[in-house]
Amino acid sequence: MSALRILADGNIPAVAEYFAHLGSVLTTEGRTLSAAELAEVDVLLVRSVTRVDEALLRDSPVRFVGTATAGVDHIDIAWLEGRGIGFAAAPGANANSVVEYVLAAIAAVDDSLERLLAGGRVGIVGYGHVGSLLARRLRTLGIASLHRDPWLGPASLAAPASLDEILACEVISLHPSLITDQPWPSRHLLGPEALATLGRQQLLINASRGPVLANDVLLARLRQPNPPRCVLDVWEFEPAVPPPLLQSVQYGTPHIAGYSHDAKLAATRMLAQALEGYLGLAAAGVAQVAQAPALELPPALTGVDLLRQLCTLRYDLAADDRRLREAVLGAPEPEARVAFDQLRREYPLRRELTGSRVRVINREQVPLVEAMGAVVEWV
Repeated sequence: MSALRILADGNIPAVAEYFAHLGSVLTTEGRTLSAAELAEVDVLLVRSVTRVDEALLRDSPVRFVGTATAGVDHIDIAWLEGRGIGFAAAPGANANSVVEYVLAAIAAVDDSLERLLAGGRVGIVGYGHVGSLLARRLRTLGIASLHRDPWLGPASLAAPASLDEILACEVISLHPSLITDQPWPSRHLLGPEALATLGRQQLLINASRGPVLANDVLLARLRQPNPPRCVLDVWEFEPAVPPPLLQSVQYGTPHIAGYSHDAKLAATRMLAQALEGYLGLAAAGVAQVAQAPALELPPALTGVDLLRQLCTLRYDLAADDRRLREAVLGAPEPEARVAFDQLRREYPLRRELTGSRVRVINREQVPLVEAMGAVVEWV
């Protein structure tokens, strides 16, 4: 096999470690990638900011495309198949990262966590890799959830519910793929009537795709009396973030819910394995990942205070919110767009709590530590 020419979005980590044995590896800016850059490229690796279609690839020698994301709405898969171009995505790679983001949001907003532990419920829309993992994690924490995914059907759900039942939950967390086709489009999933049913004691989280909620419709509801609390990681027209909407949500972040270092490495590994399979090669192994330092818990923490601490040990939601507000509020829109992408490109290294070592001396802390997927290390 001749050496491949591989071009990758610079935000995909460890590309050289996973792909160098297959050929030369170069990186580029994903959002501004042009057809001219692909004149001598065999393999293209992208993230969600790059639209991959006939306009980009028509005159290129690219024969394999990989996206280091679970969502594929930025890829014209039918066109790739028609041209015989291999394709792979990374479904599930960032699922745990997004789940930990959602739990951090719940822990950060008012008394949402307390109300859930007292018998409240989380309504989950979309029961794919993220939604189903969130449901399992909540169950281990003793928190009830209801699930809606008409794209799968009730038989596939642990606790199927109508949209009205979902909207009556204390927390509503949106995790559908972006679907525009009937009969169940997820684009603009919650319209004015649905949002009108939500009140101040409820929390709405969107960490799926921006167009699942319409910017103008959501902003109008948040400006009305008794609005729900809202946490947004995604925005309808990103990298444009409307300052009025950002100012109206409890927390806003620049599409980084799935941006843990562990999730990114998992996605890179999945794409490398897919390319090796496409080429009929044996897997070359995995890159070495440094183990994160062990975490410490104050020994007196128990109950809801302990759970809130665990939700924030690895992830600082407020810091991401602060960085986005500093970049967007008061800046001209062109500069704000550039800053949004820069926040993603220069995102601080973040590890997941799942699999992390947590040192404890208080036996009462063990069940919650283990429920969160961490590994107990006795002091």
